[in-house]
Amino acid sequence: MTAVAPPDIVTATVDAGEKKAHVPGWQLALRGFLAVYLLGAATTLAVMVSDATGVEIVGAVLFPIGLTLVVLLGWELVTGAYGLVPLAVMEKRVRVRDCLRVFGWMILGHTIGGLAAAWMITSVLTGMGTEPDATGAQALADLAVEKTIAYKEAGLVTGLGWVTLSAVLCNWLVVLGVIMSFSSSSTSGKILAIWLPILTFFALGYEHAVVNHFTIPAGMMLGADVSVADWLLWNQIPVHIGNLIGGLTLAGLGLYFAQRGRVDRVDPTQD
Repeated sequence: MTAVAPPDIVTATVDAGEKKAHVPGWQLALRGFLAVYLLGAATTLAVMVSDATGVEIVGAVLFPIGLTLVVLLGWELVTGAYGLVPLAVMEKRVRVRDCLRVFGWMILGHTIGGLAAAWMITSVLTGMGTEPDATGAQALADLAVEKTIAYKEAGLVTGLGWVTLSAVLCNWLVVLGVIMSFSSSSTSGKILAIWLPILTFFALGYEHAVVNHFTIPAGMMLGADVSVADWLLWNQIPVHIGNLIGGLTLAGLGLYFAQRGRVDRVDPTQD
């Protein structure tokens, strides 16, 4: 039997949150840098296949390759940390400032890695600009517009509410995907468990901050009429906020209080 019981999944989740808080900052940034490339490659593959076949669900089926590799390799997504590290803070295993340090280093890695991956992937996709009509290129540019200008045109209240709520729902699923990696002791079981919620979020078109650290700059490099201000104000900042809310409350705390009894919680003052 490779299945892990839900209470034990929660224990593993809290332990993982504590471990992240003790990783050196430069290493967190490096893991975040490497992780966003995998998500960028998976996004490009999904968009190219959807564009070529005209069947969007095929792209959604392929997209979880990215996060699955990230989890199995032990690389880092700040969106996953949003759901895990605060649980260790709540049990007083780490401090709030340690939690914020984790978030900061990971976001730095995602930002640099997203820009680097966007340049490399779009350069190869278009043959260093010699094939601007390559399969998927226009689709990535259109996706960048959809993720920014569509919210901007909806207005301040509606647009920001729309993008933030989408991000809340997204990271509920993404953090569950990370948590589900603890639901099996076998590699095949982990892969299947991660795949299900990640496929769902991508198919529904929800907003994921780390994916957008790649997708929107890539679209801009491919000619999308999106400014840096549009990217940050109408997507990246509100999406991080929504991902934090969804990952922490609905995924992390939801599972924690549903499965973890008071007697299971660690008291750091006791030997």
